[in-house]
Amino acid sequence: MSFLSRRALATSMSALSAVAGAAIYHGANEARKRDMLPSYEATFSVPLKCDTCVNDVKSALSKVDGNYLPTDFPPAGISSTFFSIPSGLVTITSTSPPSTLISTIQSTGRDAILRGSGNPNSAAVCILEIPPSASPPLSEASASPTTPSPTTTTKSKYDSPVRGLARLIQLSERLTLLDLTLTSLPKGRYRVSVRKTGDITRGSASLGPVYTGDDENHKRDGGLGVIEVDEEGRGNLVGEVGWRVWELVWRGMCVERVDGDGGRNGDGEGKTDEVVGVLARSAGVWENEKVVCGCSGKTVWEEREEMVAKGVL
Repeated sequence: MSFLSRRALATSMSALSAVAGAAIYHGANEARKRDMLPSYEATFSVPLKCDTCVNDVKSALSKVDGNYLPTDFPPAGISSTFFSIPSGLVTITSTSPPSTLISTIQSTGRDAILRGSGNPNSAAVCILEIPPSASPPLSEASASPTTPSPTTTTKSKYDSPVRGLARLIQLSERLTLLDLTLTSLPKGRYRVSVRKTGDITRGSASLGPVYTGDDENHKRDGGLGVIEVDEEGRGNLVGEVGWRVWELVWRGMCVERVDGDGGRNGDGEGKTDEVVGVLARSAGVWENEKVVCGCSGKTVWEEREEMVAKGVL
């Protein structure tokens, strides 16, 4: 993929392992193999009641070895951790993607919320959802073979249009970490790209072409790679992208199916097998210290439950 001249993206056909990390990079440039991947700092809210809680989380994190890097790279993973029981915060300096750190903490039976990552103005997030115009929308039947019958009155995650989450953390001037997780999508291959606009009303049709930068004399590739979604409707994409976060904020991200007909409607717009979102700035490390939302009055844990119910991981 030309978008990653420094290092190829990798895909994973299943959910992130709770300990082992995300996907495996391949095709790395020889010169880059001599360099350490830049680390970043992140803070997580974690229920910590005593030293036993700290030791459990610390033990799990010690097994994160950054193995989404090629095996011939220098040792990577977590370089430092700091725990605060009174504030319920864990601070981690690492090269591993946030989704790996969250799933590792969750493997101890405790939840985790990413509160901030990277330097100020160096992180972004994108909630990926079914386009408002999709007709018919991604149905429960197409999303998963284990989806409850449409006649059931039980509320499920398929009632929400949300199908994934992407995080971007800028590690250096021209190097940004991409961490994308999809859920509840039909099995298949999906292409991920950054689009010129942030208009998601008609999906890829209103998002415009793949973004190639604003310099007409120096076109860049806004294709972020291809991701495989498995039988359970999940897929992961982790890798490096050669953009700065501020260049992508408020632009759209599109994940569209590339095998079969892509679920395209007869009018050529509003494909049913695609999800879209708008990249928005997210908090850097120590920039988000709220415990209760000033708008809703809900705690971060109450908001977390709502987001999980909507499919936001």
